[in-house]
Amino acid sequence: MRFLDIARNDKNMIDYIKGQIIELTPTELILENAGIGYSILISLQTYEAFQTKTQAVAYIHHYIREDEELFYGFATKDERELFRLLIGVSGIGVASARMMLSTLTSEEIRQAILSEDVNKIKSVKGIGLKSAQRLVLELKDKVVKGEGQADTVLFKASNSALVEEATTALTMLGFSKANIAKVMPSILKDNPSARVEDIIKAALQRL
Repeated sequence: MRFLDIARNDKNMIDYIKGQIIELTPTELILENAGIGYSILISLQTYEAFQTKTQAVAYIHHYIREDEELFYGFATKDERELFRLLIGVSGIGVASARMMLSTLTSEEIRQAILSEDVNKIKSVKGIGLKSAQRLVLELKDKVVKGEGQADTVLFKASNSALVEEATTALTMLGFSKANIAKVMPSILKDNPSARVEDIIKAALQRL
């Protein structure tokens, strides 16, 4: 079996599987590698990402219990990291986490946690009020610090470069990145079109 097709790591044994898409449904992917067809459970996000492809790389979360062994696969490392963050919350299992990633985008989940939007979170089938509140309580600080994402900036699109530039400037002024990250969501929520200087000024008032 070629190393490039299946990569392993110490934490999860299999990091990703690369191969030909044999079968694809909104919930399952059959990926063939070296003559072996791997049954991989997926979210709707991953299904949409793979719809037009014949070859794919699925980033794997290897789920093992006494009576069960499953592969959960994701089109991006970012989605997998968020999945792992979600299942770290008491009462949120792999099925609930996959349902969340099928109902909301990764960014919608993060923003709902950051803004404490319990109603959006509990709009996911199987997530009740207490579970939604627990998600916010346990994950808000982690999301602010950038946990549950794979080497990406918390704020994407046009804001990402501005946030990075403002963060660099604020760090040089002596503020920690962790504290800077905590105030960024509210700054951008209050002023989505903020310029770098606006972000820095607002941050200085809140740090």
